[in-house]
Amino acid sequence: MNPNKSEFSLTDKLKALGVQKGAQGLPQPRRQMPEDYPIERVVAGRFQPTTHGPVFVVEQPYPKSYRHGRVGLWAEASLRHLAEWAEEQRLADCHPHQLAFLDTETSGLAGGTGTYAFLIGVARFDGDRFQLAQFFMRDPAEERAQLAALADFLRPCDVLVTFNGKAFDVPLLNSRYTLNSLQSPLPGLAQLDLLTLARRLWRDRLESRRLVELEKRILGMARTGEDVPGYLIPELYFTYLRNGDARPLKDVFYHNAMDVAAMAALLNQTGRMVAEPLGEAVEHALDLVAIGKVYETLGRFDLAAHLFHEGMGRNDLPEAHYWETQRRLSFLYKRCHNLAAAVELWQLAAGGRQLYAYVELAKYYEHRQRDYQTALAWTEAALELLDQPTTSRQERREWLADLRRRLARLRQKVGSCG
Repeated sequence: MNPNKSEFSLTDKLKALGVQKGAQGLPQPRRQMPEDYPIERVVAGRFQPTTHGPVFVVEQPYPKSYRHGRVGLWAEASLRHLAEWAEEQRLADCHPHQLAFLDTETSGLAGGTGTYAFLIGVARFDGDRFQLAQFFMRDPAEERAQLAALADFLRPCDVLVTFNGKAFDVPLLNSRYTLNSLQSPLPGLAQLDLLTLARRLWRDRLESRRLVELEKRILGMARTGEDVPGYLIPELYFTYLRNGDARPLKDVFYHNAMDVAAMAALLNQTGRMVAEPLGEAVEHALDLVAIGKVYETLGRFDLAAHLFHEGMGRNDLPEAHYWETQRRLSFLYKRCHNLAAAVELWQLAAGGRQLYAYVELAKYYEHRQRDYQTALAWTEAALELLDQPTTSRQERREWLADLRRRLARLRQKVGSCG
């Protein structure tokens, strides 16, 4: 196959979908006047040469002693459990120096094929430093140089860590490489998207899993007044292209740098939590239960059960989550054929008027013990509970028909036995 023909065909298809290349569709940068504030006057950086021209880059090393809030940037625990969860074996075997952390600031928040990444923040561990580089596109004509510089920076890395990168940053950058007839370095990297993990770990405890919220609630890091809301960033860049004044972009560089550092700290924190769930990194019972769910997903049932027990034993587990955890644990025991432990939990839950426990006990005595009288008693008790005004419509819809059928069947069995 002719590689040029294949490449042209893919580019042609992307154009047909409305993908832009180069400066098309963006405001043309104004010729700078002496009173302008170009980016090199606003943030300390340098012009890095590439095979496609120079690109402006801001570099910032973070020492190993740096802490982002309460948490350092260097992974302090094995990542093999996260690798198992993410189904990325290369993450389990990688050295910290093989990790890269990436975040983009773009000309549109919706993403898609017409969006430009005008600022790409990327960092890796280099010696005893966490080295951040921010590649800035002063005008769209510099995109090829920017992308080439990013590829050079990523060359020593094997794993890419992002926050919503699988859905946004990576597809965006891949399309930009294609449109510029460059080979993207991203498909060759293993990927870990921390947003997916954050949703799994903190869905029940935190209302928002946005990175800036995780910084405050999980890492203990509060950003300064230099930060800028993400929704304002595209317009700040368009304004810069129109008037040449880069001063408002200084806060965008700060925002991007904090996002990248936060990802490294969050990887460290989540790695410690999952690897050592009973250690000091896990402070809340809901987090302990969430990690138990992760291990349950991985088939580590003994450890999952232990973590559910530990979470239920803590005073800070809300009552609704206590009963839900007990329910989950009972079904885990049932799945593992430990019916004695499951029945014990169902009896405790029935004492707490948990409807599912009545049903499970009725099933157990009917099918396992062939004790139809006791099964009938639990079924009648479940129907009485279902008839209470505190029972929701959803519970009635879920259970009523099944319980009525069970009641009729058990009455028939009890009658035939008598």
